[in-house]
Amino acid sequence: MTTAPSTRPHSGALALWPLVAAICLLAALVWTGSLPDVAPVLDVIASAAGEPNFYGSTLAGLGLLAGGLLAHRLQACGRRWQGFAQACGSGLWVPMLASALLGVAISNLMWGWTMSDGAWQPLFAPFVSVSPTVVLMFGPDMKTVLTGGVLGGVVTPPLSVLGADVICPWLGVPPVVGVTGGMAMGAVIAFAVCRHLPWLPALPHLRREPEPQPPVIAETHGPAWLLRRGLADFSEAQFFGSEWASIGLIAGVVVAYLLDPALPAYGSGLLPQILAAQALAAVVAVLLWRRQWSRRPFYPTFVPVVSVAPACVLAYGGTPASIFAGAALGAALGPPLAAAISSRLPADFHPFIGNVAAMALATAVIVPALQPLPGF
Repeated sequence: MTTAPSTRPHSGALALWPLVAAICLLAALVWTGSLPDVAPVLDVIASAAGEPNFYGSTLAGLGLLAGGLLAHRLQACGRRWQGFAQACGSGLWVPMLASALLGVAISNLMWGWTMSDGAWQPLFAPFVSVSPTVVLMFGPDMKTVLTGGVLGGVVTPPLSVLGADVICPWLGVPPVVGVTGGMAMGAVIAFAVCRHLPWLPALPHLRREPEPQPPVIAETHGPAWLLRRGLADFSEAQFFGSEWASIGLIAGVVVAYLLDPALPAYGSGLLPQILAAQALAAVVAVLLWRRQWSRRPFYPTFVPVVSVAPACVLAYGGTPASIFAGAALGAALGPPLAAAISSRLPADFHPFIGNVAAMALATAVIVPALQPLPGF
């Protein structure tokens, strides 16, 4: 993965001001009555952090952010139990998060009208695509945080909405195909634009190798590491990739389910089946591709956790066959496809593009192909 200059956790205090500005702007629009449907907008912003996992829950998003903050503090203090480094090991978790949340705020301010009939729309898309990756590629400067937030909020949502609402029904594939495909296309456009923005720093100066981390030889590739890595993959789509963030995410959505089983997972009532499929996909993917983890600093084993596995559960009603097939096939196909696409991208395009492209392709191939089989 491409990282920023240092792996030391960045304070990023100044990077939070664009987020504060976005919140003030939203509050002003609410105060003046420019946003008549305030509740759906605020709910999407609050739950955006958990949307990539198919949870659609405010508590899940808040849990992820709380766990991510804990992991950031543990990493900043050099604690033994800090877990996997967040923000691709760059130390830029705070400015990355500021840009991601700014992108979501802009997304809702610009494209919230698409929810006028109460329909769900993937306005969370900037949170896990262009906005954070611009910061990860070009650093934590104020202009970079703003650039990521604006590009993510303006470019990505309409493409994901078009994919989910128009293209996917026409093709007969799950909406996640359109959402992630829109993210990939939006990122290609955004990073092409970044080439011509004079205020962004020159990329070669930012493509340094991360500082070496203290080795953990005893459990590097043993059972404990496998379980930790599988757990961390639950929050990798948000560029957290931390066990603590994942624990907060899962705990939040479980609490939401216990309070009202009809709320999480878009009212499907299939949260237990989704969690089962995701856990199985995470463990199988890490187990299958453990050698790749030993050879590389990162391998996209998280891809089926937020695409094929939950999409298969929703498509086929959470049957046992849909849980096992979605997890196993997604774990087998998704990570190597993502790695292959990412390795062929231009140097100034963040490799996450390969990950979301693989999510779209793998889901479009696997989920419809299962329909004629028994148990689906």
